[in-house]
Amino acid sequence: MHEYDGISDEVLCALGADAGEDNVALFEPMSAHTTFKIGGPADVVVTPTSTTDAAAVLDTCARAGVPVTVVGNGSDLLVGDRGIRGVVVLLRENLSAVGVEGTRVRAEAGALLRDVALAAADAELTGMEPLWGIPATVGGACHMNAGAYDAACADVLESVEAYVPGDLAPDGSRGRGFVRTFSVEDLHMGYRKSRVHDEGLIVLSATFALAPGNSRMIRAAMDDYRNRREEKQPLEMPSAGSTFKRPQGHFAGKLIMDAGLRGYRIGGAQVSEKHCGFVVNTGNATAADVNALIEHVQDEVKRQFGVELEPEVRRVGQF
Repeated sequence: MHEYDGISDEVLCALGADAGEDNVALFEPMSAHTTFKIGGPADVVVTPTSTTDAAAVLDTCARAGVPVTVVGNGSDLLVGDRGIRGVVVLLRENLSAVGVEGTRVRAEAGALLRDVALAAADAELTGMEPLWGIPATVGGACHMNAGAYDAACADVLESVEAYVPGDLAPDGSRGRGFVRTFSVEDLHMGYRKSRVHDEGLIVLSATFALAPGNSRMIRAAMDDYRNRREEKQPLEMPSAGSTFKRPQGHFAGKLIMDAGLRGYRIGGAQVSEKHCGFVVNTGNATAADVNALIEHVQDEVKRQFGVELEPEVRRVGQF
């Protein structure tokens, strides 16, 4: 890939042909597309409305040597204040169909886990209840094997349809990308990781294999998980969810609390007073504020307890 030096009019025209001119936006603030409500402008945001169009957009960017960032709900992202160079491919409402067939639920990458769980509940299918409050899209959930309450995406995932970049072609060529179906076994999913993440695959859709259940019990379980989240998590404030991965043998939130950092602020970023595992935007936080706070928390926990905290939040763009 040659050094990126901006997007030419020729490439913009090609993206418009791939996704429709109305689905290509210039200098779009990424603060509108992240749950942190933080982030500078992207050079170009493209919102393809079909998996075929999404693959075409990705091919165009690859041929032109334009860097690509794929964003779903933006629930695990901290985007730099200077924004994102290249093309952001936004997979959200534009690619969010959910369908039920028997005990399987198929969802496009932009569908929220919440909507998949609700569709399953309507069909009296059980298995999605612990995941339904995670504010991730299907694509994002498969990318990081999202989980909560000792359950994870891998527990109910059957397969994904993913775009494979051309440089990962079996013959080692750098040609056009291709779409392939991967079984969950093929994805090597672990704690907050998967082959999707490791190899740069881009999920276009996923199929979940569930089990018949009792509608009343499914809804009761969903209500219980929702109540637990509302009671313990700062859902009323912008954040990217749990800021740190769980360190082996510890809980990140407790370590941060024991370090005396509850409520600690840098600029508009704050360690949540409700749950110390969350860094929240109090209203005017910059990415630099959040980044500095994350590093301060890491330093203090390392100094006081000798434990390395690894961010779960992904930092993208220019800071």
